[in-house]
Amino acid sequence: SNSKHDLARVSQYVAVEYDSKFTKKQIIKRINKAAPPDFNQPDEPHSILADLPLPVYITTNYDNFMMRALQSRNKDPKRALCRWNSLLRKEKTIFEADTEYEPTIANPVVFHLHGHTDSPHSLVLTEDDYLDFLLNISRDRALLPPRIEEAFSGTSLLFLGYRLADWNFRVLFRSLVSYLEKSLRTTHVSVQLAPGEEKAQEYFQKYFSNQHIRIYWGTCREFCAELKQRWREYPHD
Repeated sequence: SNSKHDLARVSQYVAVEYDSKFTKKQIIKRINKAAPPDFNQPDEPHSILADLPLPVYITTNYDNFMMRALQSRNKDPKRALCRWNSLLRKEKTIFEADTEYEPTIANPVVFHLHGHTDSPHSLVLTEDDYLDFLLNISRDRALLPPRIEEAFSGTSLLFLGYRLADWNFRVLFRSLVSYLEKSLRTTHVSVQLAPGEEKAQEYFQKYFSNQHIRIYWGTCREFCAELKQRWREYPHD
């Protein structure tokens, strides 16, 4: 069964058998034991993104690899979490802790939409978490800081490294529909998805084209390498 490869479903099962806190701590242990990417590799995705002149990075990953990639490029990133549940509402984001802070290329923000390993209760991990996240964020638009909301609705978005059937992509896409509707009036959104759904490509190509979203079929490394090359070739003022 493919269920054993579905992190949200497996995590849901373990959370029911034990508890959600235990499940999240076990995931965090596994992530913290993992070796970081080699940021010196020319096709390493985090590094390629860190080299771009961007003030805002939004991730659904729980790790700190994007932060470390930016630091390896002599930037001073700040981290913020989406306060999607009641336990997080009491915590201040960097935007509230420092009202003068404005993300820049030199001092970007890395916004963890689905939580970070430093805060177990921030993780959107189980199926129940994803449903709660989607419900809460649809009810309360204030869960996203204004600067992050602006990034969703006022710029082109790249979704990197997702599979169409994954819970994180499905929930992310549904939670951003209203923002995409705003941004699509003026721009296109390019979505890069990991391979593996070749039989469904025609369907998804049609579905997302109706949303003005173009799909790149390939790996994240392939996409980032091409992005890097095109960025070098693009004329900059």
